Amino acid sequence: MTQETPDGMLDKDAMKALRAERRPWIEAASALARDAKKARKAVREALAAGPETAPGIAQVSGLSPDKALWIVASMKKFGEIVEAEKDGGFYRYGLADGPTADTE
Repeated sequence: MTQETPDGMLDKDAMKALRAERRPWIEAASALARDAKKARKAVREALAAGPETAPGIAQVSGLSPDKALWIVASMKKFGEIVEAEKDGGFYRYGLADGPTADTE
């Protein structure tokens, strides 16, 4: 907990202690964010050649199938990729700004 000094400023020692205490959580969150960014980039690169299924994205990008599916689902939710045609039991996905984007 930080304490204010008589002049209303926060105690610098308390702030240093708080930062040191939270450092492991901040570093872990930063690492997760970096990994997610790399995974999204790998999916975009896998889709640059054209629409692909989630298992195909996993194979091309080198991601595990479950991670690829998770990234595909989140990118679809936020409009970065779109569903294209169906290929057997799987949908193909394409980049939203590519030729498979819906024009509606």
